Amino acid sequence: MAIPQDVAAPRAGSGWLARWEPENETFWEETGKRLAWRTLTLTTASLIMAFITWFVVSALVVRLPAVGFQLTTGQLFWLAAMPGLAGGSLRLVHMFLTPIWGTRAVVGWSTLSLLVPLVGWFFAVQNPATPFWLLMLLAFLAGLGGGNFSSFMPSTSLFFPKRLQGTALAIQAGVGNFGVSVVQFVTPWIIGFALLGTLGGDPLTFTRPNGETSPIWLQNATAIYVPFVALFGILSLVMLRSVPVRANFREQLDIFGSPHTWTMTSLYIMTFGGFSGLSATFPLLIRTIFSGLPGGPDPLAWAFYGPLVGSVVRVLAGPVTDKYGGAIVTHVAGIGMTACAIGVTFFTSRDMANFPIFVALMLGLFFFAGIGNASTFKQMPMLFPPRQAGGVIGFTAAIAAYGPLLFGLLFGWSFGATRSPNAVFYGLAAFFALNVVLNWWLYARRGAPHPC
Repeated sequence: MAIPQDVAAPRAGSGWLARWEPENETFWEETGKRLAWRTLTLTTASLIMAFITWFVVSALVVRLPAVGFQLTTGQLFWLAAMPGLAGGSLRLVHMFLTPIWGTRAVVGWSTLSLLVPLVGWFFAVQNPATPFWLLMLLAFLAGLGGGNFSSFMPSTSLFFPKRLQGTALAIQAGVGNFGVSVVQFVTPWIIGFALLGTLGGDPLTFTRPNGETSPIWLQNATAIYVPFVALFGILSLVMLRSVPVRANFREQLDIFGSPHTWTMTSLYIMTFGGFSGLSATFPLLIRTIFSGLPGGPDPLAWAFYGPLVGSVVRVLAGPVTDKYGGAIVTHVAGIGMTACAIGVTFFTSRDMANFPIFVALMLGLFFFAGIGNASTFKQMPMLFPPRQAGGVIGFTAAIAAYGPLLFGLLFGWSFGATRSPNAVFYGLAAFFALNVVLNWWLYARRGAPHPC
């Protein structure tokens, strides 16, 4: 069956497809499947670069004080929070772009825009005298990567039939989320040698807590991704096509008349807001609580495990939601997140004996958040027709992308006021529990008014 709404004749030579009928089995097998999976592959590769750019600041800030940057703990949390402010704000723009300009233009040009913060940070970290306002500006520009999600994901939802959307969206978002782990895993290694020789700039001196020093090339943390961003951006402009589902800005505002838009936004704040917020602040949490203790950990040696767990399980949970439905899986995820948020508060005192259990419970939060990220994106296409589903996916992703900003500010306040992160975790547990009840009543219980 053809998509019945918002279909306009494509402009000649613009890269818009003349016909797209993913629910038509014959069309899907003969034409649609190959193009849909090709598009998914390229947009997912570009999304990895977007997440890398979005979260590279979280990997850099834990190193800045040790190479001579004079920054307070509050300023470090502000730097970690700033990409979240930009990512959420830019997603509110991106959610409208695909039906207006199409997949090819949006994915291609938004990917190339990532070169601005990557190159900016390349130069900024080589000079400890770089002013804080400039670091804040570059941290904000890193949020360009966060914005891309809200146009890439709605695009993917248009390319696939409903029966496969849980799988397709989970693959794209989950693999894209790997960018968070990649940047936190690769950074400690790549900054340890002269990646580009003398062309890459001089090293700074890194001073460890025990007083030992070594050369460090922080600029490598962004330089390594520049050629990949350029390649994927150019390939997107050349190879991608756009589905003929069109709507102007005003027409897309109809999603805000549905109560499901707001309930799904709350559920996605719980899952992706939790994932993104904890991904951005996990390194600083480890640094603030445990670094400096005898045998204290290197934050970047542990922090990447959280986003990795959340990303892997998001991919694996996609087919499960296609089989069992998104609502019941979201229910399980919410209960798990609530339990872990409460549990972690018992292991946040400055004692290395607490560290293994603290990490385990944090990984539990990432695990259940990853499951919920997949299941909520299965629910939305079941509650809305295709174009509206894309808009809701974009909007919920935009609001949830404020997670890094919110978590950075809240943890910074909590440590300043109470010298502990527990007040934040108590608040999260209450919010998660509220969403469990909301999802159960509307979508997951037997006899729910809107099962999905």
